[in-house]
This record gives sequence, structure tokens and C-alpha cells, in this order.
Amino acid sequence: MITQGVRVTGRCSVCGGTTVSDIGQFFDCGRLRWGTEVWCEGCTHGWCELDTGPVTPEHIRQALLREHGPARLRLSADPPSLVPVLKALRDAGDGLSLGETRKRAAVLVADGLVGTLVEMEILAGHMRARGVPVTVGPAVG
Repeated sequence: MITQGVRVTGRCSVCGGTTVSDIGQFFDCGRLRWGTEVWCEGCTHGWCELDTGPVTPEHIRQALLREHGPARLRLSADPPSLVPVLKALRDAGDGLSLGETRKRAAVLVADGLVGTLVEMEILAGHMRARGVPVTVGPAVG
């Protein structure tokens, strides 16, 4: 399992107390998953949501990126052909058109793709399964 999480605080809409939110994104059993668990320290207000799909809600992504910074997926060597790269990007299940997949492949080849650690590790797994040599690291600079 690949996972990344963050804890953030906010204001309770019921009592005005402090809420604590555990926000996470993870890859488990072959699926991208995310969740939020929120509770108020001053009252019984709280909720939990968990879901799956090809794209994590943006507020969850942004919380993770603010806390941990972005990760970058890079080619660690030139692939013999872009075909396995294109196939790996399509395998990732983001619902990209062929044109969008080509644009994403061009970004990968040029500067690398940037996203949350979980997102980049999932893509790295697809790349490695197709024999494409990649690395994942911090997206500094």
C-alpha cells in the first residue's frame, strides 16, 4: 500500500469549536482511494467519507501538496520507444484521450510529471510494468 496523509484543523459549523480533519490518499488493492475523517473537539459533530476513482478531489490533493510538497515522476533512462510510455499512461485509467496522453508523455519526457506522491507512485508502477525506467522524487525547483 502506498499512502500519504495530513491532519488539518478548522472551525466547527455547529459549535464554533476546533475541528480536526485526517485527510489521506492511498493506493490499495489496485485502486486509488481517498478519505477524510473530521471530528469536533468541542461537540459530537463529525463525519467520514471514503471513495475511489481515477481522480482524487482537488481539496484533498491540495491539502497533501501543501503539507508534503509535490512529487515528480521522471524517466531514469531514454525508453527505446514512446509506445510503452503511452500505453502505461493509458493503463493508469485517468480517462485521457490519445491526444491528452501524447501531451502528458511529452511532459514526462521533458520535465517529468508532477503530482502527489501517491499519484506519481501509481504512474511509476504502470511505467515499470511496461518496462519504462522511472524514478519518483521530490519536485524541487
